[in-house]
Amino acid sequence: MTGLRSALWLPIFDDLAEPAVVARLAAEAEEAGWHGLFVWDHIRWRSPAQPVADPWITLAAVATATENLRFGPMVTPLARRRPAKVAKETATLDRLSGGRLTLGVGLGSNRFADELRATGEELSDRERGQMLDESLEILTAAWSGGPVHHHGRHHTVDGVSFLPRPVQRPGVPVWAAGFPGNAKPLRRAARHDGFFPINLEHPDQVAGIAAAITELRQGNTAPYDIAVALPPATDPAPFAKAGATWWLAEFDPDTVSLDEVRGVLREGPAERNHR
Repeated sequence: MTGLRSALWLPIFDDLAEPAVVARLAAEAEEAGWHGLFVWDHIRWRSPAQPVADPWITLAAVATATENLRFGPMVTPLARRRPAKVAKETATLDRLSGGRLTLGVGLGSNRFADELRATGEELSDRERGQMLDESLEILTAAWSGGPVHHHGRHHTVDGVSFLPRPVQRPGVPVWAAGFPGNAKPLRRAARHDGFFPINLEHPDQVAGIAAAITELRQGNTAPYDIAVALPPATDPAPFAKAGATWWLAEFDPDTVSLDEVRGVLREGPAERNHR
């Protein structure tokens, strides 16, 4: 599993809805040798979960509590957020952390908590996909530091420069989420820095994803990540062999507790826990 990095992937609900608690977990994870910590992005979650934290404020706490840990929202549904505001948030958070932010993006879903309908958001997957792609165009341009001129179907940015820029160049790494076998998310992911397959079931799927991404990137040799979410008891080695570069320790959002996360954290990252 040489080169496989390990992260905690936390639904910031209930016990984990306190930013100070997650910041302490992040500091403990860094000390224990973990490489990253990522958090869910929701307004609400289905019963019995009640408290749900804001990911951006939580991640700011994580940034100030750690020195080397990579972190980010995994994933944020960009169609639910104003891209100009996200441009400022991401650049500021990247600077606060010294260049450690990864932005996970996806369509989002109304399926689990009816949260898109309940807050008047767009319900069409097709429309949210178009909004996501427009937002990513705006973010890429914003992170360059130059004036952004975007007049799209869903968003307008007319000659605004977003300064200061992120520490990372040319910008914050973007991992796009999608279901394995779905061509459109793969094409989107290939234009950016990583792919986060949802509901992954078998290492062979990772091998197929890696081959498809390589073909779509057509000789682009820039570093590229494939991040797989797996329960802590799963051996990530076959997934790493198939092409995964990150293992995200996955927790059941309906039952996750602080004690459970601390137990996994103390067992250590993949190279210690599964050799």
